Amino acid sequence: MCYELRHMFQFMLAVLAAVRVFVRSRFEHEIRSGVCAHLSIPVGFGLLLTFAATIPAQAPGRGGRSSPQLPEGAGRDVTQKVCGATCHGPEIIMGKGRTRDQWTAVVNAMVGRGAKATEAELMQIAEYLSSHFGPNMVVTSASTGNRPGADAPRASGRGPGPLGAGAADSHVVDDAGAERGKSVYIAECVTCHGVKARGGDSSLPRNQQGADLIRSLVVLRDRYGNGIGPFLAKGHPLQSGQPASSLKTEQLADLAHFLHQKVYNTLRSGTELQIQNVLTGDPKAGEAYFNGAGKCNTHSPTADLKGIGRKYDPPTIQSKLLFPRAVGFARGGATPVAAKPVTVTVTQSNGEVVEGVLHTLDDFNVALRDSQGNYRSFKITPELKVVKHDPYAMHVILLDQYTDKDMHDIVAYLETLK
Repeated sequence: MCYELRHMFQFMLAVLAAVRVFVRSRFEHEIRSGVCAHLSIPVGFGLLLTFAATIPAQAPGRGGRSSPQLPEGAGRDVTQKVCGATCHGPEIIMGKGRTRDQWTAVVNAMVGRGAKATEAELMQIAEYLSSHFGPNMVVTSASTGNRPGADAPRASGRGPGPLGAGAADSHVVDDAGAERGKSVYIAECVTCHGVKARGGDSSLPRNQQGADLIRSLVVLRDRYGNGIGPFLAKGHPLQSGQPASSLKTEQLADLAHFLHQKVYNTLRSGTELQIQNVLTGDPKAGEAYFNGAGKCNTHSPTADLKGIGRKYDPPTIQSKLLFPRAVGFARGGATPVAAKPVTVTVTQSNGEVVEGVLHTLDDFNVALRDSQGNYRSFKITPELKVVKHDPYAMHVILLDQYTDKDMHDIVAYLETLK
């Protein structure tokens, strides 16, 4: 009997291990394919999966797949914890270098999508990424692990983006061809479609207000001129006055390279998204708005805002103005200003008042940490009074009221506070 039970137990372990490998492979396939659909698993497997999850995963054998590791350095552990443990693998981070401003923008974007970390941790992450994955980094084979055939052509349905995202036949830009295509564009297209191919200026005559080619379906679906060529051949006018059919096949291919290059440059970290000069406003008008319609009198140019123009560069000032909790590096090693926490005051039915830093608040419960660091939670009832204190609430309100001019004027004014 013991012999039979032992073999039955071994058989169950083998089945559970197989189920675990199947589910894990399916899950990884979904993630690597860029699909966020949930796996469809029979309910009867629920208990098996729960038990199977306790079986230690086997280390990848020789020739198997291993995950790339982030390089050693200050901030590596917190980066792995916040970014790599739950959201995505290190290969996403290691896929491309970015400037310090670009990594800061990425960190802020991740916070907006739900990443959880303290402000100090976010600063560490941005500093680590900037130090180890700068714009001049060289992507090595480590990003593909030791997967057999990593250098082989991609399978059908897998694109050139991170983890195979994007179309399998995505247009690969030839920089030399794009440079030649730029000459074609300037000679035949720039008047109507603009210097950045984003469409003609509204001040131009209507017949010269060309479409935004960056968002054009003809361009996006084109591959090496196979869409642009037939479209132009239908009689689309050229600014030189010559028929579009006069363009040679080589010119169409070069033009396609140029336009696809412009499309790719508008994507994340592309050159078209580099921070431009934001000091275009009127400091005097900004000061008037600050003291008037903006109702910014909770701040003082001689107290909490003193020296802000010396501490932060203009793009960071603008970011802090619009989104005060955003991460921003200070100039010259100056100490960044820590964001103020959201607090809450809870008054119970017996009159007892509890105050602290807000942890969570929804329609059913409120939780906080008091001044002693104790976690307190309360079920929301008609008798419970909850008052939330957000020190940046006015910034949220003003987002719906600012005009572009107001924002640039305020930034220009704050930059003068040296």
